[in-house]
Amino acid sequence: MKKLVLSITVLFSGLIAGLLFSYSCSVNLGLHHLSDFEYIRAMQSINKEIQNIYFLSVFVGLLLLFPLAIWTNYSASKKPVFYLLLGATIIYLLGVFVVTVFGNVPLNNQLAEVNLSSANQETLSMFRNQFETDWAKFHLIRTAASMISFLLAIIAIQNQD
Repeated sequence: MKKLVLSITVLFSGLIAGLLFSYSCSVNLGLHHLSDFEYIRAMQSINKEIQNIYFLSVFVGLLLLFPLAIWTNYSASKKPVFYLLLGATIIYLLGVFVVTVFGNVPLNNQLAEVNLSSANQETLSMFRNQFETDWAKFHLIRTAASMISFLLAIIAIQNQD
């Protein structure tokens, strides 16, 4: 049971790290070259579509899987796998989940309220400049955190009995 739980945890962790990394090195770069109107419209669409059962199952599922992996791999000797998973969990919780919920999501909610049919170019430009800078900052934090969490989970699986 503990190998299965840890394997699924590593898989889900890798999926999130891969999603965030690929977004950083492709989607963000591509969107940056769009006009303010196109950028806001594209981000509104992406933010709406990412809220699906596949993404949310993995993203939120890790909040259950990491603690379950810790529990199933706990032993009185407190082998490295326990500490690796504990570190991966804390990093994921704070660096990915909390940053997303309290950083990126509020920005996404503000973005959703931008009415593209009535906003003038100056308003779009001001909003986009602030949004893109702040959103990218939070995204960088959660991308790095997800990669570190994934790495710790990989090391944990290599040290599992």
